[in-house]
Amino acid sequence: MNVLFVYAHPEPKSLNGSLKDFSIKHLEDAGHVVQVSDLYAMNWKPSLDAGDTLATKTDTRFDPAKDSQHAFENGLQSEDIAREQEKLLWADTLILQFPLWWFSMPAILKGWVERVYAYGFAYGVGEHSDARWGDRYGEGTLAGKRAMLIVTAGGWESHYGPRGINGPMDHILFPIHHGILYYPGFDVLPPFVIYRTGRMDEARFSQTCDALGQRLDTLGNASPIPFRQQNAGAYAIPELVLRPEIAPDQCGFTAHVA
Repeated sequence: MNVLFVYAHPEPKSLNGSLKDFSIKHLEDAGHVVQVSDLYAMNWKPSLDAGDTLATKTDTRFDPAKDSQHAFENGLQSEDIAREQEKLLWADTLILQFPLWWFSMPAILKGWVERVYAYGFAYGVGEHSDARWGDRYGEGTLAGKRAMLIVTAGGWESHYGPRGINGPMDHILFPIHHGILYYPGFDVLPPFVIYRTGRMDEARFSQTCDALGQRLDTLGNASPIPFRQQNAGAYAIPELVLRPEIAPDQCGFTAHVA
């Protein structure tokens, strides 16, 4: 299996750094081929702006979507963007590892998504008609590939439980799982989350690595989160609202999981 490991933490000697090193070695020892995008080590540029296209500059105002589309379709993307897209096309599985900072991913990783997910590559794909609304949410350029998050959180697991003060972890990660990964087509595996990271000793670290290794061993056959496909009949088009007979007693994030 080809695995792209995208990692976002500024300190190599951190818990995240150790978990990243363990994961890469474990995957390679199992026979997988791994490419790593260590965003801080790469000094990744996080901001999407007019500098992301090699097109001749004009006085026309910058349009993130249209300029992204033009650069992608005409081979005018900056080299770092094109290189990461090539990695995504090469990979069978994508792993994103990051600390949960302010209820989301670090800014540098969000910037990786914003710049690499160009118009025509990860969105704006497929026909828009009365029958379908683009190739997305279960379809798209990255369909047939798998993705998983490895996330560290400082809070207790109970803080992220069904009635925890921070809200359920599945809800916090929903915009990433459903929006960033499922939208362009990935089959999204349940996340591997490590809680209460400030209380990590050697014994617990060893147990964590054992559990993480077991999860990595199931990358190819674990059941993905059963998100509802956009164009498979559950949603009215073009309104993109669940049909009345689909999960009639549910709303919010949970309604979009079969």
